[in-house]
Amino acid sequence: MIAETRARLLRVSSQVDLSRDRIAFARAAGFEPEPWQARFLASSAPRVVLNITRQGGKSQTASILAIHTVMFEPESMVLLLSPTLRQSTELFKKCLSVYRALGRPVPADSETALTLSLENGSRIVSLPGSEGSIRGYSNVRLLLEDESSRVPDDVHLAALPMVGRHGRLILMSTPFGSRGHFYERFKHGGDRWERYEIPATESAQYTPERLQEAREDSGAWWFDQEYLVKFMDAQSAAFRTEDIARAFAEEVEVWSL
Repeated sequence: MIAETRARLLRVSSQVDLSRDRIAFARAAGFEPEPWQARFLASSAPRVVLNITRQGGKSQTASILAIHTVMFEPESMVLLLSPTLRQSTELFKKCLSVYRALGRPVPADSETALTLSLENGSRIVSLPGSEGSIRGYSNVRLLLEDESSRVPDDVHLAALPMVGRHGRLILMSTPFGSRGHFYERFKHGGDRWERYEIPATESAQYTPERLQEAREDSGAWWFDQEYLVKFMDAQSAAFRTEDIARAFAEEVEVWSL
């Protein structure tokens, strides 16, 4: 199996430069990207927000980007940050799956449950989302913040200085209310942030039957948030966020008498 994988990788790499073509790299790993995934893989934007439906393939796509980074950019550091260590570990396992699917083309110095260190000096490290656990890293080439809407704001802010001058920051999640840094980056981040919004209705992972089943199982409010990726106000909120914002708007209509 490993020999077949290496042969496939060599065959693809003889036709294209995999260090420059991440889409071909994904295919060499046995992954056929959807249009939004291909656009994301081809992008070099330093700041990206992925507002993608549940089970929409964001973690799989990010893991391909992570492995591509450590393979072709020696001495690079990739950090995986999630609200809990369990979630970071799950993303790390997907990275390992991509690495193994490619036949481990760059040998590993060490491979543990939380880190992958390659002979070219690159590393992938998975971390829990606590402010104290993420300090001590610097010049990070790629920071993947998974379940970003659930990562505490203080953890996100503590992580920002670690991203190197030429580093990339990827926030990926479904919404979790009209608040927090994930919401702010997506809605008000300005031109510095490249944004992707893929509801389940636009994902190849969902058939009409699966969508209907999810709607029936979740209820309208939860379905809108988790599958249609809408930033919903809390069900118990007395006022909508947009109404509060309008109340404090500086524009005042002046009536002439």
